[in-house]
Amino acid sequence: MKKVISTTKAPGAIGPYSQAIEVNGTLYISGQVPVDPAIGKVVEGGITEQTEQVMKNIAAILEEAGYTFANVVKSTCLLSDMSNFAAMNEVYGSYYKENPPARAAFAVKELPLSVMVEIETIAVK
Repeated sequence: MKKVISTTKAPGAIGPYSQAIEVNGTLYISGQVPVDPAIGKVVEGGITEQTEQVMKNIAAILEEAGYTFANVVKSTCLLSDMSNFAAMNEVYGSYYKENPPARAAFAVKELPLSVMVEIETIAVK
């Protein structure tokens, strides 16, 4: 059965999508951008600060659904510029110290709200 996951500790959906959907022990988290849910705005700073906020948003959704980063099996990272890959990777890697998930990373022409990074996540119990 499909279950919609939503928390105020991560940015609300700004379109016709859910923060996350859980089905059959698998959690599909929509792409998270570096919006601080407390203020509803993109965090100030560069790729390091933006990636940190994205990971905090993912953590909040994982927690709401009863998952942890240890349950994450796949991530897709979208970057506005591949020159930001190393800095994004450093922050991202700090959340996956053991058994990191499978991952793809792409540079795209543009991201919502003109952010530098967006990450979508799949977790399994």
